Amino acid sequence: MMELILVLLPFAGAGLALIWRGRRTRPYLLPVVGVGHAVVTTLLLLSPAEVDAGAWISSDALTRAVLPLVSLLFLVCGFYAVAYLRVREDRDHRIFVAALLAMQGLLSLALQAQHLGLLWIAAEATTLATIPLLHFNGTARAFEATWKYLLIGGTGIALSLLGAFCLGYASLQGTGGGDLTFRALTGSASTFATPWLVAAWVLLLAGFGTKMGLVPMHTWKPDAYGEAPGVVGVLLAGGVTTMAFVALLRVKQVVDAGGGTEMTQRTLLLIGLFSMVVAALFLLGTRDFKRMLAYSSVEHMGILAVGAAAGGAGIAAALFHVWTNGLTKASLFLAAGNLRRAAGASTVGEVAGMAWRVPVTSRLFVVGLLAITAIPPFGPFASVMSVVRAIFATGQPVSAAVFLFAMLLSFIGLTRLVFAIVDGRPRTRARGTGPQFAEARGILVPPLLFLLGSLWFGVAVPEPIRRQWDLAVRMLMPPS
Repeated sequence: MMELILVLLPFAGAGLALIWRGRRTRPYLLPVVGVGHAVVTTLLLLSPAEVDAGAWISSDALTRAVLPLVSLLFLVCGFYAVAYLRVREDRDHRIFVAALLAMQGLLSLALQAQHLGLLWIAAEATTLATIPLLHFNGTARAFEATWKYLLIGGTGIALSLLGAFCLGYASLQGTGGGDLTFRALTGSASTFATPWLVAAWVLLLAGFGTKMGLVPMHTWKPDAYGEAPGVVGVLLAGGVTTMAFVALLRVKQVVDAGGGTEMTQRTLLLIGLFSMVVAALFLLGTRDFKRMLAYSSVEHMGILAVGAAAGGAGIAAALFHVWTNGLTKASLFLAAGNLRRAAGASTVGEVAGMAWRVPVTSRLFVVGLLAITAIPPFGPFASVMSVVRAIFATGQPVSAAVFLFAMLLSFIGLTRLVFAIVDGRPRTRARGTGPQFAEARGILVPPLLFLLGSLWFGVAVPEPIRRQWDLAVRMLMPPS
């Protein structure tokens, strides 16, 4: 019952937002629904329900390992959105609020989906719900970013549908009888024909890899992240990518059970390292700090793929990194949104001296930068080191060397851009001619809370969360 509440509560909030007449009070639906969602998620985390073998929706260990993060991101962003929409009186936010709530419901559905078909439907619906969010600013560049996201994301979801057909056909030809629940697929995968299993893995990796933003399916990210409001960037980087990664882990479990462990590990390792290197190279050249966050996200999706390729310890490290990257990147997205509104631009050529213009936001942005580049004692340092240890444990020092070299290049690229923005004298455009940008508590506290969360996970991971990571690894890789 509680699993359905996590889906129906945001949907009910979305429906209410569409008919809500009060323009100034409508945004409060976001934190209200966020609080309810967080309470139910916490109850499921602390007192998990027994998973029904044939259920299409249930909160298993893998769900409980990541859903609390998505719930937390939405909760804090809900409070931020109230302050954000108060200063965006130029835009009607009825559809925006409804789409945010619908996205949370769809993410909850996808993360709890135990049926491949249901997972695909939820992922596709999430793509559609994102469209009005990306187009919220109404600019020509936002319009372009929206269409690019729709076309590339639609292509990816179509590939994953073909992959689902391949798995379904393999199940029909084997002993699965066409049952697409993950438990049934895993139990009968040893009878699947290898060509169909390989085809399914390639197509599903390409499809859900597109949602994650793995190279070369990442091309939607710079435009979408560059034009999306900060709260949308948080949910894309911490919610949609998490959903896609969980989907890949579930498919990997099925393919591994069919004897494809070596194939899944090699492909994930190669595409993960490739994503990290390509993202690092782009970070060395980009001049837009919101696009910088997109390439940083591509890099961290590569880290997740590498972790998933490194066996049980690597999967646990990857789930750890889902949390640390999600919390830290959320702080950066919200701070970047503040910087852009204060400066009226987002490139080095137009923005500088933001430490004078918005000192608190600039400090949060710099600290977030240090955290996301794996500087101790923040969470990304601990999670990245866990991934590195897992790589060494598999006896692949060359892969570890490439991994660390890509991290170094990313650090250089990120610091080059961020310090160019916050240092120096404010440019003419950044000084602005209208009312001064006010660093109100409503837009400062949320990114600060995310940074404190990142610091907390770097110092001491909460035991209930760590326990779910271990249980998720046991579920995905049962002892032979």
